[in-house]
Amino acid sequence: MTTNFIGLDTAKTEKLASALNELLSNYQIFYMNVRGYHWNIKGDNFFELHAKFEELYDDLLLKIDEIAERVLTLGHRPAHAYSTYIEKSDVPERKDVSDGKEAVNNIVESFAKLISKQRDLLALAGEADDEGTVSLMSDYISQQEKTVWMYRSYLGL
Repeated sequence: MTTNFIGLDTAKTEKLASALNELLSNYQIFYMNVRGYHWNIKGDNFFELHAKFEELYDDLLLKIDEIAERVLTLGHRPAHAYSTYIEKSDVPERKDVSDGKEAVNNIVESFAKLISKQRDLLALAGEADDEGTVSLMSDYISQQEKTVWMYRSYLGL
């Protein structure tokens, strides 16, 4: 077994980096969607949702940077082209959404995809003894599960 500079199996880190780049792609598309919701929101809950969406995209931006830096820490290169993000993302690009409920529904759906991918990454990182990625994914999952509950409550679900 060949190990990288942080003592992890290089073949396993290659798989992890690929999965992290896929997650990064999903985060980037989700981030731009939420920016669009923030900019274009209209209606009764404008002030509440405008502020909530800003809070969300600020958090997504931090996670984007953490994921990219984790790829680098594993000895690989993070994806950094929107063409790659669109190609690899399961979160669909959303355009011209101004309705609050539609935006929140899209957010809940996007989080479901992220959480699923992060659970897969959690298992993959565990198999690779990559405690750094395990910790990151575990933190994201627990935080986002609560966020999904709150957004679903807003929707009355």
